[in-house]
Amino acid sequence: MKKYIQSIVSFIFVFSMPFLLVEVTKAYNEPYNFLENPLVWVLILFFGLVVVFKEVLAVTAIKKAEKLQMEKDGVVPEKVDPWAAIKAIIQRWTNSKPIEQEGEIALDHNYDGIRELDNSLPPWWKYMFYASIVFAVVYLVRFEVLDGDNQIVEYEKAVAQAQAEINKFKKSSPDIIDLENVTLLTEASDLSRGKAVFNLNCASCHMADGGGSIGPNLTDENWILGGGIKNVFATVSNGGRDGKGMVAWKKILKPIDVQKVASYVLSLQGTTPAKAKAPQGEVWKEEAK
Repeated sequence: MKKYIQSIVSFIFVFSMPFLLVEVTKAYNEPYNFLENPLVWVLILFFGLVVVFKEVLAVTAIKKAEKLQMEKDGVVPEKVDPWAAIKAIIQRWTNSKPIEQEGEIALDHNYDGIRELDNSLPPWWKYMFYASIVFAVVYLVRFEVLDGDNQIVEYEKAVAQAQAEINKFKKSSPDIIDLENVTLLTEASDLSRGKAVFNLNCASCHMADGGGSIGPNLTDENWILGGGIKNVFATVSNGGRDGKGMVAWKKILKPIDVQKVASYVLSLQGTTPAKAKAPQGEVWKEEAK
């Protein structure tokens, strides 16, 4: 009767514990954060320890029953090889002969007392060899006969698919600004924001009126890295010339702010700064579309 009671209690505990854990985890926003919710992990660990303890008892009971059965059958438990099953698997997959039976496969070849054994190939090696043949046939038919895509074509298709998904995402998210879809902003609110960003980050090198100081003059028609919204947007985002240009602002400014400051810079074209720096670069004219 005692065994039945223990089994019933064990079954109820193991059966109901997962439901309890589910209910507990549903009560927290981050149930698996140990620092905030240690109770969840205490219950999980307790449940795991109980299950492990139960399995250890079951294995111990099985071994004890097997030992009693062997003693009843007249088998000495100490003489039973616990690795017999594993050794049988190794023997089956290597097809090797025990040392006591090597005389059966010894060849007549004798080299200074060293004799050669006529061992057969292990089954695992033969199966792998057969599998490689099957793979080679499938590969030959797939890529040579049926003209399947090679690695380069697969890569190009994957890149094209990824680009298509990126373009689809950009269309569904109009707030994402990059070099492909950036446009010149002319609204007063956008230029006002661009001016604020310019005064905070750019005026120290280009002067507040864009006349230039450490950086070039932004009011003339000459550009070092090209004019127009796309070129200015790219220059602000990626920085100037290596080693002697401005830093890349894309890690500091949001793309929308880069667009606004680039639009503000272009709005300075034709103005008259107090101390204009000499032109640098080449005169840039936008190509007719």
